Amino acid sequence: MADFPDKDIEETRAALAPTLDAMASILPWVGKSQPVRFSPELNKRWQAACTTLAERWSARASDGPTAIRPAIFGLFPIAIESGEADCLLLCETLATVADHLEHNPPGSRLVAALSATCEALLDEGGLENPKLLIRARHFAQRLNEALQPSSKPGERSDVLDRLFVQDAEERLAHMREALDVLPLDVVALEQESVELMQQAEQIDMWGIYHLARQLHNFALQLSDVSESVQDQAALDIARQLDLIEQALAAVDR
Repeated sequence: MADFPDKDIEETRAALAPTLDAMASILPWVGKSQPVRFSPELNKRWQAACTTLAERWSARASDGPTAIRPAIFGLFPIAIESGEADCLLLCETLATVADHLEHNPPGSRLVAALSATCEALLDEGGLENPKLLIRARHFAQRLNEALQPSSKPGERSDVLDRLFVQDAEERLAHMREALDVLPLDVVALEQESVELMQQAEQIDMWGIYHLARQLHNFALQLSDVSESVQDQAALDIARQLDLIEQALAAVDR
């Protein structure tokens, strides 16, 4: 190891002194958990209510969009008890959304906004999440904007449609690859078809949703022990992929 002159060592120490002092001053705070702002019981209730809302919204295809009203109003007393104005603002906006859904089908902008809101509310930490209040303000504004009449009445969002088609085409390519390998990649077929169903549902692409749902049912048949059932399911999946591809081409025109 090379020997450094004492003068160089002293100069280096002097140059680093401010940095070392600053690090020493913050070390006692490193690793300390932030104080809990809400009671664990209140936060647990908030997280459970957010989960219920997300589940009701995901089940709107079978239960109807109005089924989310009880879940939305389940958040209200918790928001009031928390004393957080931004959480209450978000709940009030969600209540307006519930009123809207009782008389109107959700447009693509509202579906996207409400889906994103539910996803954000499920983030780890619940009321203690440091980003919750910023997100509450953001999604309250986004939901309000989605409730306003579109500048292109009766038309879908071209951007959302294009993004959906691009992502769906990638999923179709993955599923075709899963069909070409031996043994068939059953897990990939099931996962990709479920993801396609969920994304189609989020923007009200119900035709493609039902095609993807049938494809998923065929994929489940691949787990059958009967070779003849598996062969027929593989053929059905290939045909279903062709149908979905044609539907996507029609969307992208």
